[in-house]
Amino acid sequence: MSDVAAGEKPRKIIVAVDESEESMYALKWCLKNVIVKNPNSQDALVLLHAKRPTLVYPGFDDSAYVFSNDALASLERRDREVAQMVIQKAEKLCKEYDVKVEGRVENGDPRDVICETVKASGADLLVMGSHGYGLITRAILGSVSNHCVQSASCPVLVVKMPKSI
Repeated sequence: MSDVAAGEKPRKIIVAVDESEESMYALKWCLKNVIVKNPNSQDALVLLHAKRPTLVYPGFDDSAYVFSNDALASLERRDREVAQMVIQKAEKLCKEYDVKVEGRVENGDPRDVICETVKASGADLLVMGSHGYGLITRAILGSVSNHCVQSASCPVLVVKMPKSI
């Protein structure tokens, strides 16, 4: 008898993915340990990639870096291609599991995008990898996983990649 037949509702699980080994490891861990291989399961897995906006910084001498429209379009095209490659790689990992998979690419700061998507979709669980940055890097860049642990509207599972892999 499936979990759904036993009265449990299907779960919506969001896995935050990026181009890092850590996020793909977190996805693999989720597939092996959270997603149950069950043809009757109606659990849904959402692969979420947050694409940072292309930023143009002003120069130090009140001038600005000047990018042509072609250069900006090229950067945007590259970012879209990277996002699609990340989603395709993650979908490929999911093929052997009997789970509904949806790939989503959203634009914006990953901390905000992930938490907003979790809330808007009514997710039951957020799974993400830990990059394992040191204290100084975390202090400067901020930790996406730490922000999500503090701010997401559902439980958050942060998967740390073993050093031996």
